[in-house]
Amino acid sequence: MKVAFPLAPEPEAEVAEAARQLFAGPVDFVKGVVAMDGLPPADRAEVCFAGRSNVGKSSLINALTGRKSLARASNTPGRTQEINYFALGDQAYLVDLPGYGFAKAPVAVVAKWQALLKNYLAGRPTLRRAFCLIDARHGIKPVDHEIMTLLDRSAVPFQVVLTKTDKLGPNALKPVIAQVGEELQKHPAAYPELVITSSEKGEGIATLRTIIAGLD
Repeated sequence: MKVAFPLAPEPEAEVAEAARQLFAGPVDFVKGVVAMDGLPPADRAEVCFAGRSNVGKSSLINALTGRKSLARASNTPGRTQEINYFALGDQAYLVDLPGYGFAKAPVAVVAKWQALLKNYLAGRPTLRRAFCLIDARHGIKPVDHEIMTLLDRSAVPFQVVLTKTDKLGPNALKPVIAQVGEELQKHPAAYPELVITSSEKGEGIATLRTIIAGLD
């Protein structure tokens, strides 16, 4: 029997407002980590954002927190070469992972930070959920399956977030949602709801905030 991957429902107003207030509170950059021994103490829940280079991770974090430049966005794929930690008050960490896949950087540098990403996903005990960002214009690609398979093996639940949906019309989005749902059936760690977002238009931001605020 196939598992459906419906869209995450919009939160009730009261719940959405509580999540909004959490993200409107203190959100601070903690540190950029280049090795596992540099990770901050595992003293609170954390969620991470993974995705192909230039999928919009930094833009999404900025939209969630209502800050324009909390996370550094770049048009150059592979610019984020560290695991960047942000403290959501004293409740949780938001973690911006290095982009995987194509990157305009030396091969040795790419290999080093891809290894760091894999070690982090496999060994962080306080990681509650990974959000796998997929560009709505392209759907799931083979390189996405690589990171999803790692999450399966690490028993880290992950939820797909479609980004840049403002670049598509509603009719064009439907086959992408279908493709993503079909591909996700290959992954036992996939959380059975999709989140549709546009950092530019604000679509889905309240839903994603509410999901994160509900994790402990």
